[in-house]
Amino acid sequence: MAASIGDSGPYSGEVAPGGPPDTRELAGLIITKLAVDKEMSNNCYLLRCRATDEQVLIDAAAEPENLRQLIGPSGLTKVITTHQHWDHHRALADIVGATGAVTVAGQPDAAAITEQTGVTVDDQVQDGDTIEFGDVVLQVIHLVGHTPGSIALLYDDPGGTPHLWTGDCLFPGGVGNTFGDKDAFRSLLDDVSTKIFDRLPDETWFYPGHGNDSVLGNERPHLEEWRQRGW
Repeated sequence: MAASIGDSGPYSGEVAPGGPPDTRELAGLIITKLAVDKEMSNNCYLLRCRATDEQVLIDAAAEPENLRQLIGPSGLTKVITTHQHWDHHRALADIVGATGAVTVAGQPDAAAITEQTGVTVDDQVQDGDTIEFGDVVLQVIHLVGHTPGSIALLYDDPGGTPHLWTGDCLFPGGVGNTFGDKDAFRSLLDDVSTKIFDRLPDETWFYPGHGNDSVLGNERPHLEEWRQRGW
């Protein structure tokens, strides 16, 4: 996939565990995507504010030594966990211990994350809250269905197109797994439809918890198809 408007160079978002990260440079934000764990192939995203060099990590999923190398000497302001599932926070305790970063997660998932990791969630966010570091503001979008407290994170780039981190709630080709629960599927698809597709333009680039990126315009025509198939 080609780089979108406002980027300084090519970015595909196609990364693999054991391989190098991919970096996208926006006017105010540098985004680095790294895949970890060959079995689960989780995506971890390091966001760096250009103005202040403050950094935030989205999902300390695994391979803490590789994440520490990615973070580098600049340290880490916050770690955001998109949801409570074990594969998205296995390195959380290690990274927080090494950096002293503030932990952030959706309020309904916070207790489960603490139970599984032993790490207290310092900032338990809800729909409409903001997460700030340096000059960067991320808007919290609460999406119910994959887990009770899953969150997406929106960077509405003042100099370009929106960028959205969706955790395991939205992928190229469909919404996240709801494990055969029809009510959870309807909830997730409804939230994704109203809070993401009804709100954001086609050129919005989104970054999922696993696999390749996409833009909303590629997925929008298939929403009804997803609803009909039930997953």
